[in-house]
Amino acid sequence: MAHYIALIHKQADSSYGVSFPDVPGITTAGDSIDEAMRKAGEVLEFAAEDWSHHTGRAFPQPRTIDDLRGDLEFQESAADAVIAAVPFRAKAEAAE
Repeated sequence: MAHYIALIHKQADSSYGVSFPDVPGITTAGDSIDEAMRKAGEVLEFAAEDWSHHTGRAFPQPRTIDDLRGDLEFQESAADAVIAAVPFRAKAEAAE
């Protein structure tokens, strides 16, 4: 099963926000870190279902944490974030 790296950010008066360096524009949030992580898996699956229809491209493949650590944009985004691996349970047609 593939895993996507997620960045979790929390401001003092906000929810836990989750973004995915390999899936631009896809975000979610939760009032607790557990809720945010649960929603992270759901939003990835939802995004994959219609990705090619809306973008004309295949759903992005996940990079490893080692690959991401070499990416300057990731380094900046991850500086004040919790990093988590989110399992990706895509339907077969979305994963192609």
